[in-house]
Amino acid sequence: MNEAPRDAESETTVLQVRRIGNSVGLILPKELLARLRLKEGDKLYVVEQPESGFKLSPYDEKHAKAMTIARRVMREYRDTFRALAK
Repeated sequence: MNEAPRDAESETTVLQVRRIGNSVGLILPKELLARLRLKEGDKLYVVEQPESGFKLSPYDEKHAKAMTIARRVMREYRDTFRALAK
């Protein structure tokens, strides 16, 4: 497998769409996996950026925002949740 070429100026990694069995996919180089802190089985989110294409991220912004709200509600109503759990 060839290493994906890197553009030194903008830190761009070029990926090639390849046939994988009956599907197509992208092979991510080990260096990119390490930088994204990804391992086999992890999810990678594709986020469409208005007027600028797409962003690949191991971080789901919508999920993170929902978790922040959930933690705040759990903290605020901690006593209520404890009473309900009895």
